[in-house]
Amino acid sequence: MSILNAFDTSSEEIIRASQMVDRVDEFPETAIVTYSRVKFDYLMQRYPSEHIATLNTACAAIPIHRVEHDGASYAVYLSLIGGSAAGCIMEEVIALGARRFLFFGSCGVLDKDILSGHIAVPTAAYRDEGTSYHYLEPSPYVDIPAAKRLAAILEELDVPYHLTRTWTTDAIYRETRGNMAKRRAEGCRVVEMECASTAAIAQYRGVEFAQFLYGADSLDGDEWDPRNLMEVHDEAGGAIVDLAFRIAARMT
Repeated sequence: MSILNAFDTSSEEIIRASQMVDRVDEFPETAIVTYSRVKFDYLMQRYPSEHIATLNTACAAIPIHRVEHDGASYAVYLSLIGGSAAGCIMEEVIALGARRFLFFGSCGVLDKDILSGHIAVPTAAYRDEGTSYHYLEPSPYVDIPAAKRLAAILEELDVPYHLTRTWTTDAIYRETRGNMAKRRAEGCRVVEMECASTAAIAQYRGVEFAQFLYGADSLDGDEWDPRNLMEVHDEAGGAIVDLAFRIAARMT
């Protein structure tokens, strides 16, 4: 048995997210999710919010807030990093009542020119992780159908972007040059740690999913370039958060 045999439709799930959390009345249909503490702190300062739920994990509590903005209601939260952790939280937010997710976060850049002032919109995610294989039949990539819609929204907003495949990996310290070359040859221009997992969960659970990324470190060079990955203060953080709300308003 291997991970390629993990997708099981012949028997029922032992544990369900609905056993862990209670559905919240009038829970917002759209969830806006970030992986950045800096950007989430900006969001909390910039947008008035109401605490509506808390997800309890073994290592941290995940508060869920409601933001009312321009006549619409959104659930917002700071996700844990990594496909498995992000996916478990996503499952519980679905159980709370969410039907649409907009994720945004940083990524490693495999092509140093592609994200110069541009947003990356993943069209498909390479499944170099484990979670997605429990939600979809085995395949190299999981497609992201909402990418075209997200690209159209960015065009409407006059925001530069690139459509690209992404490489989702569990092992940040085992991103070898050989594997990077293979992924680049297949059209991956960015690398991150969650997209394949969360996209697969969305497909299996029948909820909408979209994600956009912004460049942090660069793997495209003779040596790894951390760029702004290690910076605590991100001057562009506010603009990214504001963009997420502008996108979400057009997704509903």
